[in-house]
Amino acid sequence: MQADKPDRVLAGIDGCKAGWIAVISGKDGIPQPRVFARFNELIENLPADAIIAVDMPIGLPERVGAGGRGPEKSVRPYLGMRQSSVFSIPSRSAVFAGDYRRACELALATSNPPRKVSKQAFHLFPRIREIDAVIGQHNQHRIREAHPELAFWRLNDEQAMQFPKKIKGRVNPAGMEERRNLLIRSGLPERLVRMTPPGAAADDLLDACACLAIAARIASGSAVPFPNPPLTDARGLEMAIWA
Repeated sequence: MQADKPDRVLAGIDGCKAGWIAVISGKDGIPQPRVFARFNELIENLPADAIIAVDMPIGLPERVGAGGRGPEKSVRPYLGMRQSSVFSIPSRSAVFAGDYRRACELALATSNPPRKVSKQAFHLFPRIREIDAVIGQHNQHRIREAHPELAFWRLNDEQAMQFPKKIKGRVNPAGMEERRNLLIRSGLPERLVRMTPPGAAADDLLDACACLAIAARIASGSAVPFPNPPLTDARGLEMAIWA
């Protein structure tokens, strides 16, 4: 990443305990981590032409089939044992529900076969709503959805990672080291991938670094959407995971 010297700012973004962690590579090509409380604050602190890859769903369907949106269904076959990291995202109405019970009711009514919302996915909904409030057809060409495990797959010669990052909610040292070594081989500084920034966990940082690698691919024109071509939601937003 450092050697590429991009002609614009690149950012890889992941949610974290304090809000959002961004690994930002300026025109000097040297990536640095920053933590923001809100997604709109993050956007305001980046140049208007920055290329952003974020680990969060963009584009929400009115109804969903088995396996969630099209992007989730498209990427799981590539991830082998790591496909459980790809959560199924329900309809727009369920994501915008005020509480878990109502989200489940709306998800059941807008899915086929009917399916409730997992608690893990429900906890993502406020973050998804933050992005939805900021993104539109005017800026989606530079703010793209990514997924860390698909990013690692791409960086790893299109092979899924051998070890999980976490086992039963606890960090797995073997999985973390496997990803750190891959990011270092891909050009990210070792000092960066071994940081734990205040407000973010070490695995959040690695995921943001992986998304930064996808932002670089988007900027170079080598990234590919899953599915290809992307689907489109009722707002006109493209629904695809890029890698």
